[in-house]
Amino acid sequence: MGILQELVKDIPLPKMAKVKQEFDRVQVDDLTASLNGELDKEYIKQSVKPGMEIAIAVGSRGMDRLVEMTEVTVKFLQGLGAKPFIVPCMGSHGGATGPGQKAVLEHLGITEDSVNAEIRSSMEVIKVGELDNGLPVYVDKIASEADGIVVINRVKPHTAFRGRVESGIMKMISIGLGKQKGAEACHQLGFKHMAEHVPAMAKMTMAKMPILFAVATVENAFDKVTKIEVLAPDEVEERETELQKLAKEMLPQIHIPEIDVLVIDEIGKNISGDGMDPNITGRYPTPYAYGGPDVTKMVVLDLTPETEGNANGVGTADFTTQRLVDKMDREATYANGLTSTVVGPTHISTTLPNDEQAIKAAIKTCNILDFTKVKLVRIKNTLEISEIEVSEALLDHVEEHDSMEKLTEPQEMEFNQEGNLK
Repeated sequence: MGILQELVKDIPLPKMAKVKQEFDRVQVDDLTASLNGELDKEYIKQSVKPGMEIAIAVGSRGMDRLVEMTEVTVKFLQGLGAKPFIVPCMGSHGGATGPGQKAVLEHLGITEDSVNAEIRSSMEVIKVGELDNGLPVYVDKIASEADGIVVINRVKPHTAFRGRVESGIMKMISIGLGKQKGAEACHQLGFKHMAEHVPAMAKMTMAKMPILFAVATVENAFDKVTKIEVLAPDEVEERETELQKLAKEMLPQIHIPEIDVLVIDEIGKNISGDGMDPNITGRYPTPYAYGGPDVTKMVVLDLTPETEGNANGVGTADFTTQRLVDKMDREATYANGLTSTVVGPTHISTTLPNDEQAIKAAIKTCNILDFTKVKLVRIKNTLEISEIEVSEALLDHVEEHDSMEKLTEPQEMEFNQEGNLK
């Protein structure tokens, strides 16, 4: 037995109970009808002329009903006589290559057949100007040559900064449409200034490029569209600010303010750009964002298959497993840090041989006197927190909380022969 195993072998593991968390479930049922109603605006019908080539910018995030939204937008524009096509709008994602970004869209279900429109993917950009501080502003060259541009994105809290505008339409325009060079420029001076740079870059692009309108959604805690709006360029900043407020109200959360140990089964880029959403974990990659529970020690156990080895976010945790590290594609992971300039999340956290030892190490170091009373929470990932597991020490809190319900009696954690959770 090595020294690490010796140090944690006598740490007790708590019994865990399954708990249901309730969130607001309001959602848009007939999205096609709702979006068509939003698109049927006079300024859109006046600005879209027959024969116009219109670039529809679609991003890399797994938004609810993204294929349907894109298809409806394409069909509407075609009904006005336009010739819409798709451009990937995702900064440096997809390995920062044209084919890679097209593959990301296809992975999300956006194919030429599924949306009835051509996909034109390139990393080539043009410079549209500079901010007063000298930061360059770029836009996708293919989109810049179109007769019009439409942007589709979800509005939600960012994971690394706070501002009136965070993650949404303006970020899509400034970073997504800017491709790798635009993403790099926007991140150049760090997240401390992102709340100023994102809207400033977006406004410059909207002033100089033929952006016709944006399709903005807000999702509820179950990642279902709860609101959809079509915004004219001069409405974007004001409406996105209001939609951001709604997004924060709808954000799911762990209804436990103080947690000794948070165990997360899996992280990945398909879960969050940060591998796990800091708005859920309370652990942020920068000091410019805040919110969520106070977590003393955090453990991540594995990567999702969809992340293809990109382990961005593992460094935000205190402990991980050898299983996760063995699956890590360091080049893909480190590329995240080099683009965003935030390299903490790409570090490899303290690595233990298996789940059992990693969890015991977190308990040992969580700074409590009685390990048998550890407040431990286990979640599958930060997208799926309507059902979680909590240790016995948290059951009184569950009983008293209006939005939590105990589903099972506490049971021992079960591990396989390798020491990993069953």
